[in-house]
Amino acid sequence: MSQQNKKIQLLGSAPIPRALLAMGIPTMIGMLVNALYNLVDAYFVGGLGESQMGAISVVYPLGQVVVGLGLLFGNGAASYISRLLGNGDREKADQAASTALYGSLFTGVVVIVLSVLFLKPILKLLGATDSILPYAVTYGGIYVLSCIFNVFNVTMNNIVTSEGAAKTTMCALMAGAVLNIALDPVFIYVLELGVAGAAVATAIAQMVSALVYLVYIFRRKSIFHFKRKDCCFSKEILAEIFKIGIPTLVFQILTSLSISLTNNAAFVYGDAAIAGMGVVTRLVSMGSLTVFGFIKGFQPIAGYSYGAKKFSRLHEAVRISVIWSTVFCAVYGLGLTLFAAKIVSQFTAGNQEMIHIGTSSLRINGITFLLFGFYTVYSSLFLALGKGKEGFILGACRQGICFVPVILILPMAWGLDGILYAQPVADVLSAAVTVFMAVRLHKELKAAESLCAAERRE
Repeated sequence: MSQQNKKIQLLGSAPIPRALLAMGIPTMIGMLVNALYNLVDAYFVGGLGESQMGAISVVYPLGQVVVGLGLLFGNGAASYISRLLGNGDREKADQAASTALYGSLFTGVVVIVLSVLFLKPILKLLGATDSILPYAVTYGGIYVLSCIFNVFNVTMNNIVTSEGAAKTTMCALMAGAVLNIALDPVFIYVLELGVAGAAVATAIAQMVSALVYLVYIFRRKSIFHFKRKDCCFSKEILAEIFKIGIPTLVFQILTSLSISLTNNAAFVYGDAAIAGMGVVTRLVSMGSLTVFGFIKGFQPIAGYSYGAKKFSRLHEAVRISVIWSTVFCAVYGLGLTLFAAKIVSQFTAGNQEMIHIGTSSLRINGITFLLFGFYTVYSSLFLALGKGKEGFILGACRQGICFVPVILILPMAWGLDGILYAQPVADVLSAAVTVFMAVRLHKELKAAESLCAAERRE
């Protein structure tokens, strides 16, 4: 059996536990290591001081918005591609992949240029104090420019995973992450570049990850060809990409908005509060990105099964994914809660105020992280099935619909504690919405399954 047919067989007929492990574990490991180097950045920069730590916390949401462009095209195309492969339409799947790749690069260049031109006012808007701003401008100027490689990487990550080549994604993410971890102390301390060194190390790491994907393309390992002539900005292809990609982009923007709102709320409490909340964001992100990595393996299986009308396979994939992701979230969240003080203290030279704020926030976030796996499986499932509206609503809950009112209201009533408890409260509300929408979805799938069975009998 050819390598390409093995990928399709994995999506369509391999036992679900085996398929989820084969697709999910490589992307999960890759995302875990990728999240780890964000923590390593924070660890080494934290040794420079609270203002420098605050700087990378302020720049973080801007980078997430730029990366969201890769998700706009990559995740949107991945859902469409999986369903096309399930239907056996490889030619259109090839067109969708090429359109997504070149579209993301063009859009990324435009947004990055605008971000660099207006970097200082953007950083002030994101919550940079006067003492944080110089470091944020230095770090952000380098980091944002390097995001063009990240846009390429994120787009390819989704496309490559959608065709069943999860190991390639793992290799690309790990290559960049390991290099970044190795280069951080060299550029920050040995070469004495400070926050600029952290940005340079990240830029080099992203270039190496991009190189892995380029080798994959030019060695013709992919099902797709990625030729400019295959780009087809037709209404049909763009509509399918954007109906899934736009909710994903909005999710990224809302994630950035939630971080900037948190930074602005913490502004009055000083650099220690911004730095402490920044550490918590990265620690929780490490767990959430690990879950996202596993769910990236689940999504193409769900999309392919739905496209091929294999409903029992789809139901089994959902059930197992919810169980496995929830077990992970429970273990990870418990670890954050029990060892919160010891973990946060590693990211500062001894600032007790930062440790107190970070510890208090991390403990409660660790408890409600238990709900994250269930929420993520279903928000991803709607997108995998091509249900953009439902996916948009659910995806916008945790960081937008539920979080924004909470972060605006709670600090007025509880002060600093209101900031610390904002995300956990939003997590509980989002889980409640997920239960409601999941029940409706399963009723729809059961009806579709019954209709399909009736058609087969005829």
